[in-house]
Amino acid sequence: MNSYHLKVVTSEEVAALRGIAIQTFREAFEVENAKKAFEKYLNDKMSLDHLQSELDNRYSTFYFLQKGEEIVGYLKVNIEDAQTEKKLKNALEVERIYLLTKYRGKGVGNLLMDKAVALAKEMGKDKLWLGVWEDNPSSIKFYQKFGFKIFDKHTFMLGDEEQLDFLMKLEL
Repeated sequence: MNSYHLKVVTSEEVAALRGIAIQTFREAFEVENAKKAFEKYLNDKMSLDHLQSELDNRYSTFYFLQKGEEIVGYLKVNIEDAQTEKKLKNALEVERIYLLTKYRGKGVGNLLMDKAVALAKEMGKDKLWLGVWEDNPSSIKFYQKFGFKIFDKHTFMLGDEEQLDFLMKLEL
């Protein structure tokens, strides 16, 4: 895994962030979802303006996972007011963790999750949490491998379509 490295995404890299965000989201979810709702989500939540506002939030941080110069995945973590739910105290949220399909199942995703765990510990957080689509068994299994357990549910809006996410947490 030596050829992989993580780096903080800067405002100047918003276009690259948009590229990897759209590509990985399409690879992960496009075939299972209604085209209209899917495209609305991409247009709303992955626009340059929306991503720039997320990059500008001091309570959110994005990381690129790179193999050489190629961006192969990314991670977005939130604390404080940037968290999508305020159900847990002293917690770090993993809002997004995505890899290109060709890198899945090879242990590469562990680098992203290990970074999230390390960040939470560095910040003195005692919990790490995330939301995962109920119809995404491979990701649920990945998180369970790290010790995450389902503790609640919430609605995720994919465009105009309601979906159910399991909320999972890891006690640190």
